[in-house]
Amino acid sequence: MNLDFHTHGKLAKKLPFSTAYTDWLFGEARGAGLDALCLTEHFNTLQFEELYAYLTSISQRTEDVLELDNGLRIFPGMETDVAEGGHILSIGPVEAILELNRRLEPFKEKGRFLPFEKLMDLFEAYPVLVGCGHPYRAPGQVPQLPEEQLRRLAFLDLNGKDLAADRARTEELTYMLGHRLGIPVVSGSDTHQAVQYGCVTTVFQRDCTSVSALQKEMEAGRYEIRLAETAAFQVRTAGLLKRSLKEIHALGGDYVSILTKEAIA
Repeated sequence: MNLDFHTHGKLAKKLPFSTAYTDWLFGEARGAGLDALCLTEHFNTLQFEELYAYLTSISQRTEDVLELDNGLRIFPGMETDVAEGGHILSIGPVEAILELNRRLEPFKEKGRFLPFEKLMDLFEAYPVLVGCGHPYRAPGQVPQLPEEQLRRLAFLDLNGKDLAADRARTEELTYMLGHRLGIPVVSGSDTHQAVQYGCVTTVFQRDCTSVSALQKEMEAGRYEIRLAETAAFQVRTAGLLKRSLKEIHALGGDYVSILTKEAIA
């Protein structure tokens, strides 16, 4: 099972949700060789609930995953900012993710983010798998937190953007922290658009359709991380594309139709 642990379903947090754009993303993900992805959308993105309502309407559910007609399996998730700086990934049943997102409503603005400890207290009441996204990306400070708090994490994200920027540093620091905490290191592209899919992939020996099964395979180490030779090029190109599409939107253009040759949904 080729899985990407860190992806997004929108181009940017402050842009409106588009079914056509999200359909395009998921089609491109499948075309890039992914069997599954974790949709770790920003917890404070516009129309978070609308995104998941659409996804559930076009998919078939098997345990915790939502499977699309093209065969792509989606683990629902969320990426949450913490007061100390840094991002926490949570993966679980769609009902749990939506309820958590609603409970986080008072804490979605910068300056009001929950501290790591309180966020973990909240997550522990739900059947979600929780990890730290790109732990060593500035200005995040999660690795400096007390070790007894860090041990509450279930995994670390060896992030595609950071690997492309400085592979040696990212691998050394992330694996060192994972070893110290005794938790798995997995990989995510961190893409908001399609060019970045496949830059780094976590390849599991077995298929999983539940978060508990996924955690079991992670903890058993029955996977490997594959970094594409083109990863740095993909990340640079993706960054240029994202900035260009956001500028098209700011100027009143239709970036979705440019990509998909269809009207905005």
